[in-house]
Amino acid sequence: MKLSSPLKGEDETLDTFYLGRILVLQKKRGYRFSVDAPLLADFIQTKPSDEALELGAGSGIISLLLSIKPFKHITAVEIQGSLADLARRNVRINKLEKKISVIQEDLERYQPGQKYDVIFSNPPYIRKGEGQLSLSEERSVARHELKCDIFAVMKKTAELLHEEGRAYFIFQAKRKSDLYRAAEKSGLMIDSVRFIHPREGRPPNLFLVSCNFSSRQETVLPPFILYDKKGAYTSEAEEIFRGRGL
Repeated sequence: MKLSSPLKGEDETLDTFYLGRILVLQKKRGYRFSVDAPLLADFIQTKPSDEALELGAGSGIISLLLSIKPFKHITAVEIQGSLADLARRNVRINKLEKKISVIQEDLERYQPGQKYDVIFSNPPYIRKGEGQLSLSEERSVARHELKCDIFAVMKKTAELLHEEGRAYFIFQAKRKSDLYRAAEKSGLMIDSVRFIHPREGRPPNLFLVSCNFSSRQETVLPPFILYDKKGAYTSEAEEIFRGRGL
């Protein structure tokens, strides 16, 4: 069934997620989310009273996916105007205006005058000057450290996180040391980590990590395997993509 909406642009697709519960507008040729977004959304733990902040929201997909979990409110900050507009329309199309607010701002300049119980981010993975830039500037800024790097993300997280708050990230496994150094430099402690493997027996390409200000021992969670031996999603991957708990 082809979906339509008056909020959808000619250069956009309208897709469904979580068994049709979440509608997502995406650019046909610009930035499009991948498996890292639902994996991070599943990893994030929330409570009904939580004020949450997303740094680098893109199309707003992670905040949208979190709408199946309990929280008070999410503020989603995105530097790119085109993606901030897309995120706002995604909030509207899902009737989440009372739960999610989108702000166009450079996260390094963002000064909300408050602190948050939960902060999360799917930051750019690729170091500035490395890798091949996309023909789409929107996609390049989302994936390369052109506007900010992991150190800036961690610094802002530490600045805006409540003393008892929790922060969640997904990042490239080969840059684990960079994230750890950025967390340590900002005063954040690693609480738990989960490595994401494309297949069993293959090295991880991504990892999930939770941070806070008080953890004294890092917990390594069981690895997540994306594909089974036949090339199909594993049962846990299928459960996450359907919306675990729905």
